[in-house]
Amino acid sequence: MKTVMRTTCALACALAVCGQAALAQLASPATFEPLLSGAHRSPGNVARDPYRHPAQTLAFFGIRDNSTVVEILPGSGGYYMELLAPWLRDKGLYIAANRDGSQPQYLSDHQKLLKRLQDEPALYGKVVVTEFRADHHAIAPPGSADVVISFRNLHNWMDQNELEPSLKAFYLALKPGGVLGIVDHRGRTDQSQAQQTASGYVRQDVAIALIEQAGFKLDATSEVNANPKDTKDYPEGVWTLPPSYRMKDVDREKYRAIGESDRFTLRFVKH
Repeated sequence: MKTVMRTTCALACALAVCGQAALAQLASPATFEPLLSGAHRSPGNVARDPYRHPAQTLAFFGIRDNSTVVEILPGSGGYYMELLAPWLRDKGLYIAANRDGSQPQYLSDHQKLLKRLQDEPALYGKVVVTEFRADHHAIAPPGSADVVISFRNLHNWMDQNELEPSLKAFYLALKPGGVLGIVDHRGRTDQSQAQQTASGYVRQDVAIALIEQAGFKLDATSEVNANPKDTKDYPEGVWTLPPSYRMKDVDREKYRAIGESDRFTLRFVKH
């Protein structure tokens, strides 16, 4: 398969083409609403819109049409890539920092992502793919990104002792004043983080403290992805809920009625 990975030099050139022109006006949710009806979007991704509130989330993170945006682990599903890559194509740059072929357990997922980019060049021909690993910090040239975003990955990095190097990679990639946008499953405040990590939930106060220790400063929080129906006490943790349904048909309607997890949405800035 012909790789779409570019060298660091080529990526730097791409960033130069984007330039540092005057920033566009800060986007509102209405800016992103038309993207949700794109004919190219997969039905599975569209079905998740009521739970992920993409227009409000992207606006909260302050993404502009000329931003350089790095998404950490977009996966083969590419939920946010479907929205951002075409929108940023002309004035900005979308970078997919994905697990790569050096890690066999992620090879199939990575190949699916590459194939999708190659099969739809009109949408994704300008997407840049970089490597994301805990021991590898070149997700983008240093100081080049306006925004780094990650969705429901924090709990995995905490569980796998990858959080500190991951945050270092994000910090290096961002410009001074750049934004780190984080969404994850919000844990309970009446339990310690250690009691909840295996269930996929993260205490919001713990997440903030750990990210600020890495040199970021909390800029704002949003309740756009909150779900008060989520009781956070399920047999298979957060994966009991949709879209995973790890319990399969057991109490499926009950969990469907709850919906996807209660999530915090946090915006940090690089000092």
